[in-house]
Amino acid sequence: MSVQDVRLGEVLFEFITNGRFVKVTAIDPITMEEVAMVGDRKASVDTLERLAINKLKYVIAKKRDAAQQAGRV
Repeated sequence: MSVQDVRLGEVLFEFITNGRFVKVTAIDPITMEEVAMVGDRKASVDTLERLAINKLKYVIAKKRDAAQQAGRV
């Protein structure tokens, strides 16, 4: 499965600012998958959300591939 095949509905975000950086956590409430990343505090919220969504899609696709190879799906 490629990253483009992953479709997300709602994504929950948490932003925690620490000095010059912001930690962004993105959660898919369907799969309960969670990723975290650190970005520049000066970056726009849209940019940080887009980057976190891309990482979330990557992790979901990778785990689905691993599950398919193991014969679990």
